[in-house]
Amino acid sequence: MACSQPSTTFHTKSGAGSTPLTMNLFSLKTIKLLLETYGARPQKRLGQNFLTDRKVLAKILLASDLSPQDTVVEVGPGLGVLTKALAEKAKKVIAVEKDPRMVEILTEELKNFSNVDVVHGDILKLDTKYQILNTKYKVVANLPYYITSPVIRKFLEAPHKPKLMVLMVQKEVAQRICTNPPDMSLLAVAVQFYAKPKILSYVSKTSFWPIPKVDSAILKITPITADINADARGFFKIVKAGFKQPRKQLLNNLANGLGVKKEIIVQWLENNHIKPNQRAETLGVETWIRLAKNMKKYTPE
Repeated sequence: MACSQPSTTFHTKSGAGSTPLTMNLFSLKTIKLLLETYGARPQKRLGQNFLTDRKVLAKILLASDLSPQDTVVEVGPGLGVLTKALAEKAKKVIAVEKDPRMVEILTEELKNFSNVDVVHGDILKLDTKYQILNTKYKVVANLPYYITSPVIRKFLEAPHKPKLMVLMVQKEVAQRICTNPPDMSLLAVAVQFYAKPKILSYVSKTSFWPIPKVDSAILKITPITADINADARGFFKIVKAGFKQPRKQLLNNLANGLGVKKEIIVQWLENNHIKPNQRAETLGVETWIRLAKNMKKYTPE
């Protein structure tokens, strides 16, 4: 898939008579000049690592399968290299950025895109300030590593879930999300309860500036209709108890986490064809759902 070279037009702040410059945002020189123009710098605490590889951008766009009817939510747009590419293909792009300096850059440099809505705020705290309309939308983002898990959970647990998520995440996190028994984790179970995750490609850490310490992966998450007979609240109550101390046996974790006598937990597990000495990592999503469906027979409300 062909990918146009994202560029930006900007002025220095030396005065109204300056000449606008058009440069590609994959250039390290351009990135540094743009940041200098606005008195900004990459914030390590916000996980800011700017994409500098156009081939990676092309892969993200291909996976996103955008149409002129799509609404896209982007988390952590940074300088807008992905934002601009999304805006060229989608009906509307909602770019949520926490860093006020980046918001200033995005607002100015993308002002010619009438279909881009730059929102200043923390995506994890925007429930009352900003709501996505009840519409089919996609989430496409180069996620800051430190908010990957809560952002994924936020969208998958939302009343109106996205129809697709294409995310750049830490390689190890992507592998944990897509794993199978006997290597499951709380994160893997949570994501797989709501969606089908798939790693599309691995991305070298040298594809970003500043260069992060680890490689990344392009992760595609396709939400599914969760089992209507499984109570999500009860499901996660059990799962969290089971993973409370990962190296301990299910019998001990569930008994302690749910406040239920061990002999009852043994009966519950064995009736679901699970050995009490198994560990939570050995159970797949379907097994947890099966436990959740009949938990009321064995556990208090």
